[in-house]
Amino acid sequence: MEKIKVLFICMGNICRSPTAEGVFTKLVRDHDLDAHFTIDSAGTHAHHVGNEPDLRSQSAALERGIDLSNLRARKVVYGDFEDFDFLLAMDDENYSILISACPEQYKTKIKYFLDYAPHLNERQVPDPYYGGAYGFERVLDMIEEASAGFLKTLQESGSIKRKG
Repeated sequence: MEKIKVLFICMGNICRSPTAEGVFTKLVRDHDLDAHFTIDSAGTHAHHVGNEPDLRSQSAALERGIDLSNLRARKVVYGDFEDFDFLLAMDDENYSILISACPEQYKTKIKYFLDYAPHLNERQVPDPYYGGAYGFERVLDMIEEASAGFLKTLQESGSIKRKG
């Protein structure tokens, strides 16, 4: 079975994208679909390469049963465009950076993550880095909604079979 390869992308890979990686990984595990996916996250900038996710992201996620402590920041590399089926950007800036760097034949793989949660009427996951605890909770809420919508889209497209 060919795995669906998903890469979540924000700027530094310490807040939004590792949170999305953790949330989506938990969702996939809860639906017993681990065998269908390879899930990762990365940043468009190299400022935090090798660092663990922001402690505030870790704390907010852990309160929802999601452990991010084993994740480490990395930068998007050229091979990601070929290797991953979905490159899910958190906001306009990172989407633009990805589109600019991506070879033409892979540009259709780049999408806004929040497009999978259209009921939120937002396209950008705000960066909570410079805000308070509320921002991290809000980001988690948005990511949970988009993760559920993304999984549902894949199930409805026939990419994976529904369980339960």
